[in-house]
Amino acid sequence: MRDLEYKKYWIWLSLIKNLGNKRKRILLEKYQTPEIIYYLTKKELLQISGIGDLLAENILDENIKNNIYKHMDYMQKQQIDIISIVDKEYPKILKEIYDPPISLYIKGNKDILNNKSIAIIGCREATEYGKNVAKYFAYNLANKNLNIVSGLAKGVDSYAHIGTLSANGKTIAVVGNGLDNVYPKENLDLWNKILKKGGTIISEYPLGTKPQKMNFPARNRIISGMSKGIVVIEAKKKSGTLITVDFALDQGRDVYVVPGNINSINSAGTNELIKQGAKIVTTYQEIEI
Repeated sequence: MRDLEYKKYWIWLSLIKNLGNKRKRILLEKYQTPEIIYYLTKKELLQISGIGDLLAENILDENIKNNIYKHMDYMQKQQIDIISIVDKEYPKILKEIYDPPISLYIKGNKDILNNKSIAIIGCREATEYGKNVAKYFAYNLANKNLNIVSGLAKGVDSYAHIGTLSANGKTIAVVGNGLDNVYPKENLDLWNKILKKGGTIISEYPLGTKPQKMNFPARNRIISGMSKGIVVIEAKKKSGTLITVDFALDQGRDVYVVPGNINSINSAGTNELIKQGAKIVTTYQEIEI
C-alpha cells in the first residue's frame, strides 16, 4: 500500500460515524486534506456549517483514531487498498455523479477502474432464463473489452460476473459491506475467481461494516455511476434493481432492458420499464457503448 501516512487519514475519515459524503465534501472543500481535519479542535469544528456537538464528538473520537492502525495492518495483510476522490486511480466517470463516494476500498486490480464499463443488474431470485441471459450479455460484452460491473448478489448479478469470467474478461463487483466480509457467503468462490482473473471488488464502506439493508441503495449509485450504461435483466415491480435504474437515469446513463415472460413476476418491472420508453435489447449488438 503506497504512502501509508497519506492513506491513514482517508481511512480515518471513512470510519467517522454519521459523517456522510455531503459533510465530508464541505470539510474537504474548506481544509483540502483529511490530515488537516484530523487535527482540528472542537471549537474549530463547531464553526463549520452542518457540524453540531454530537458530530464534532464523533470526529474527535479517540477510539477511532486508536483503531486506524488495526485497519491498516489488516488491509496490508489482505491486500486491500483505499483510494480517494483526488487519486488518479479513482474512476473518472464516478466523479461525475451527484454524490460520488469520497473514498473507495479496493481489493484486486486497480488498473481497470478507468476502463470503459457497463453494468448488468437484475433479480436475486433469477429464473433460468434470467441466468442464461445475464451470462450471454456479460460474455459477449466482455469480449468487446468492456468491464462488466455488478453487485455480487445472488441471481442475475452472480451470473453477470460468471459470464464475464468465462470470457476471460474483467469484472468489477461493488458490495454493500466492508471488504473483510464476503456477502452472500455462497459467493466466496466467485469472489476469489474475480480476483484471480484480474477483476476488482470495491466498497465505500470501511472494514467491519455489515451488509445492512440500508447500505444497498447507496451501493447501487456506484454500480450505475461507474458505468456508461446499464443492462436490466429481470426485475420485480418493486425491487432494488429499479433503484439502480433511477440512479442511472439521474446520472445520464443509458438504460437497456431485456424483455421477459409476461407471466413471470420477475419480468413485471423490466416490462414496465420498456412501456415507459427504456431501450429494449434482445442481442448484445444492440448495446452501443
